[in-house]
Amino acid sequence: MKFSGKMNHFQTSIFNELADYQKQKINAGCEMIDLSIGSPDLPPPEFVREELAGNVKDPSQYGYTLTGTDDFLQATVDYYKERYGVCLDAKEEALMVMGSQDGLVHLPLTITDPGDLILVPDPGYTAYETGVSLAEATPYKMPLKEENHFLPDLDAIPEEVRKKAKLMILNFPGNPIPALASREFFEKVVEFAKTYKITILHDFAYSELYYEEKPISFLSIEGARDVGIEFNSLSKSFNMAGCRIGYVVGNSEIIEALSRLKSNLDYGVFLPIQKAAVKALRNSAQFSDDLRMIYQERRDQFVNGLHQAGWSVESPKASMFVWAKVPHGIDSESFAYQLMDEAGIVVVPGQAFGEEGEGYVRIALTQDKDTLRRAAEKVKESGLFLSRINWP
Repeated sequence: MKFSGKMNHFQTSIFNELADYQKQKINAGCEMIDLSIGSPDLPPPEFVREELAGNVKDPSQYGYTLTGTDDFLQATVDYYKERYGVCLDAKEEALMVMGSQDGLVHLPLTITDPGDLILVPDPGYTAYETGVSLAEATPYKMPLKEENHFLPDLDAIPEEVRKKAKLMILNFPGNPIPALASREFFEKVVEFAKTYKITILHDFAYSELYYEEKPISFLSIEGARDVGIEFNSLSKSFNMAGCRIGYVVGNSEIIEALSRLKSNLDYGVFLPIQKAAVKALRNSAQFSDDLRMIYQERRDQFVNGLHQAGWSVESPKASMFVWAKVPHGIDSESFAYQLMDEAGIVVVPGQAFGEEGEGYVRIALTQDKDTLRRAAEKVKESGLFLSRINWP
């Protein structure tokens, strides 16, 4: 069987390889704690589950929805006004997607032609690379470095690249790096985009998972809607990952183009899921506060435990991830396997997210406090860090 050239971009990922090795370790009788998965381990709020369950029993709810319902789109823009002070038109500036990844992967098809440049963060969420490949565009990687607070250095982008670029992808709070963007940075992005006629895609999927500092919506910046859009999802904010529902808001022309594309790709999201999502968006305040408290307790306990084990990691300001340096003298993939062998902990090597991720691993806070405490203890028992004299 001969497949298309596009399939060369979709090889077996390190995530599958880690999962297979973990199974081998478990079959050999080893205790393994999986901190590689960036998927919530908690259920949606009870009121959301009740709304979903009640509508699932209604036989009239099983037809095609085609698009987002008026109620869902209105709930989305009302949520944005309440949370970020951004006023949007539900009919022109909001669109439902089947989880934000659906939109992230398909949007480049509406903006770029084969060979066009897309500015992507490095390291960055793996779906960005998938979208670039499907559009047959060319990625230009923007390094996210610690010395720049993990923000792209726009001044370092060559003039010829700026003139050719059609799309820039940003993600704050980020995955894999749990960094936050400043208002000043976003203002510079808007100016940059207007100068070079570049569309901005901001992935805001971790908007509700923050701790000491609330993230900034890109659309709250003056002029942002002239140049871009913002994707969000109910997967992380409301633990509805398996429901596959999200939305994109912002520039009406971009929204219309993506809507036109999606009308040829799918028939919408199951109506009971849309109704459950409306319930979530309209009753978010208390649940979001409680969810943040749970993750903050996990973060504090786990980070403190790693410090006691000799692993000097930074405490994340947002998201469900810890972005941790590996010791000198070992690459991130080798270290991830060593951590499985010697401590029974599964993490993702940073190079899985791009070349600039080398030297780090991503650790997910998607286990309960007791499991995370045990994970930190296992790292300490392994002696991996207490015995290192060349720790950076």
